[in-house]
Amino acid sequence: MSIKKLSSILSITVLMFSSVLSAEDKIILRVGHFPNITHAQALVAHQLSRQGKGWFEQRLGDGVEIQWSLFNAGPTAMEALFANSLDITYVGPSPALNAYAKTRQRDIKIIAGAADGGAALVVNPKLGLKTPKDFVGKKIATPQMGNTQDVACRAWLIDAGLNITLTGGDAHILPTANPEQLSLFKQGFVDAVWTVEPWVTRLIDNAQGQVLYDQKEAVTTVLVTCNRVLKEHKELVDKFIKAHEELTDWIKAHPAEAQELVRKELEDTTRGKIAKELVSSAWKRLIFTNTVNVAELNKFVSYAYECGFIRSKIDTKNLFYKRD
Repeated sequence: MSIKKLSSILSITVLMFSSVLSAEDKIILRVGHFPNITHAQALVAHQLSRQGKGWFEQRLGDGVEIQWSLFNAGPTAMEALFANSLDITYVGPSPALNAYAKTRQRDIKIIAGAADGGAALVVNPKLGLKTPKDFVGKKIATPQMGNTQDVACRAWLIDAGLNITLTGGDAHILPTANPEQLSLFKQGFVDAVWTVEPWVTRLIDNAQGQVLYDQKEAVTTVLVTCNRVLKEHKELVDKFIKAHEELTDWIKAHPAEAQELVRKELEDTTRGKIAKELVSSAWKRLIFTNTVNVAELNKFVSYAYECGFIRSKIDTKNLFYKRD
């Protein structure tokens, strides 16, 4: 089951054998997100869970426990959803579309919007990179092959006439975990990075990077689940969506408080110091929303097709979940 019953456990171990005795039932809802400011709703809620003030827990009921899972990029999160180790996740649109296509448009549901913008192509200004054609022979880091920024990067180059394949071509796309991008960019091992906040701001502030292309209107983060979760726990999913919408509205109404919770969660996750100025600067690039810009989302369908991640263009009409 995707949302399973958990009991208070009495464990008795004899040699290598363990038995579990159930005393009282609880529902565990496993929710995924990335340590990115583009996943602000999840960062705020995760931090509140740590503080014992769980946003979702308070709104889903005493019998529900939220279990948070962290991912570097979308394809890995979607694999976890398919593997029945995740129930709901904040994710970029491209991995959600790819997963939807793989299930022949029968599974994967976008249940809410979360954030637009906050993604950009950052370049080394010393290299004089101005147009896509300037990237012939250059190296561009993206968070993970097939993730939203990776697909956007490849499509941007392909649309300009460059030959870009999944493994090579005129420019070299190097899927690289976000934390590693900064050091590679500083050392000159990559010429540009296509990523999201807070990494965009870090590349600018800490590595003298320059934004060449700012995705101001792109759908950056959506909230996703799958059919089996909806079949087993539709009412719980509906409550989660409502709580997510309330959280988005709260974040927009209380930006200073939200930014501080995001900062604390990033520090707890990365175990490093996160400056308030970094979060504040990154915040300006983002639009938090409960809706999905369908026109922008459909662009990703074309992008994914152009890049070879899906075999044919898909109809997104069955992708969106509608509450009764």
